[in-house]
Amino acid sequence: MRKTKVIILILVMLSAISSVFAGNRGAIHSVSFDFYGDTFSVNNVNIKLVDFESNLSEESISEFYDKMKIGGYEPLILALSNYRHEHKQDDWLFYQLVRNTAQILSPKASNYARYTLYKWFLLSGAGYDATISISDDKILFYAQCNEDIYDIPYHTRNGKKYVCLNYHDYGSIDFKRTKFREMDIEVPGAVKAFSYKLTSLPRFTSDDYSEKELAFNYQNVNYHFTVKLNAKIKSLFANYPVADYKLYFEMPLSNETYKSLIPQLKDNVRSMGTRRGIDYLMRFTRYAFLYQPDGKNFGKEKRLLPEQTLLYEGSDCEDRAALFFCLVKEIYNLPMIVLAYPEHVTVAVKFDKPVGTPILYKGQQYSICEPTPQKRDMPIGATPSGLAYEVAYAYNPE
Repeated sequence: MRKTKVIILILVMLSAISSVFAGNRGAIHSVSFDFYGDTFSVNNVNIKLVDFESNLSEESISEFYDKMKIGGYEPLILALSNYRHEHKQDDWLFYQLVRNTAQILSPKASNYARYTLYKWFLLSGAGYDATISISDDKILFYAQCNEDIYDIPYHTRNGKKYVCLNYHDYGSIDFKRTKFREMDIEVPGAVKAFSYKLTSLPRFTSDDYSEKELAFNYQNVNYHFTVKLNAKIKSLFANYPVADYKLYFEMPLSNETYKSLIPQLKDNVRSMGTRRGIDYLMRFTRYAFLYQPDGKNFGKEKRLLPEQTLLYEGSDCEDRAALFFCLVKEIYNLPMIVLAYPEHVTVAVKFDKPVGTPILYKGQQYSICEPTPQKRDMPIGATPSGLAYEVAYAYNPE
């Protein structure tokens, strides 16, 4: 009897799934899924699922869009936008919410073009200026963006830059041999620029975290830390592009990670003066983590957020500079500049009085605090000799 009930339940579930993904023949009345420790849910809707089995063309995509417009998606888009405002989501997190929603409605593995069109429709419906470009068998999804992004394709239209949000799905494309044409489909109200800036991370649950032990020696004293870290950070930022340093250096820590690390560091530097305390943070960042270049770690250039540097076993100079910047900002909140050399990135801090050989920037003196291991020990104020640099980012608390 129990086995019969199980079989009936499975048949009912399969029937529901086939109904949901039957293209125009199916409809759904609720959408609900876990989203990084929270639940996104919308009920009492009547969404008609639109299929896309045609070849990629402006005509077929226009037909898809026309069907979506009358498919009852307004309540869903409103729910997505309300969730974003309620949780104060930045654009990158909102895009992940859109991706998850598209995956529920039109699974990526079943029909990649349809999945991409669903993302475009939902993001555009939420007010973002997004476009579609196609070749014979490829579909690229772009969003208008005012920031400098370095490792994904972009094009300009009417003086505006559009960056590709799904390039990672193809790995690489030879744009000289593969010609794309942009679809001329106007979505009313889709005017917002997309930004990669993040001011907060999701409200992960405590169960999402695991503990990691960190240790280093400072002036013959061994310091040990138990830091709470969340592996979901890896998936959340797996496709985050190489962007302006400012975006990485201003990235916050998640709440649990912050509470497990920053108070410990504050306690350890409490009795130290500012200079010695920053020297402590510099050497913590320098020696509590293994050095590993991006090529060996990821097979390509990748800039890590401060929390990712804590999470991964290995990191390079850009990653440590971002973490050190974050720690100094949280504990001392002093003016800082990010120095980009041809093969290196480091940070200089503005003290009341400069230390060592100062870096002069806009009439102010900054002292280099090297957070990455070097061939020689570099105290505060030591500078690489004979190397040209540029100030990639400047931070002033005021």
